[in-house]
Amino acid sequence: MWFEVLPGLAVMGVCLFIPGLATAYIQRFTNGGKEKRIAHLGYHWQLIERDRRISGINRYYVSKVRTGLELLTS
Repeated sequence: MWFEVLPGLAVMGVCLFIPGLATAYIQRFTNGGKEKRIAHLGYHWQLIERDRRISGINRYYVSKVRTGLELLTS
């Protein structure tokens, strides 16, 4: 019957799902816990470069937390 195909489809689905999921976790691990950012447009590239400058260590994925008091004094 038609339902005999379901186990094979389930195995194929899992095998196709694992590489995409593994890639996301590997990128998150190598980028310090944040997902990789991709700049398709010039504006997005400018934002990534801004984040790279602001971080202070030349990495766009490291956030620099600033409080309201620091913003007032700088």
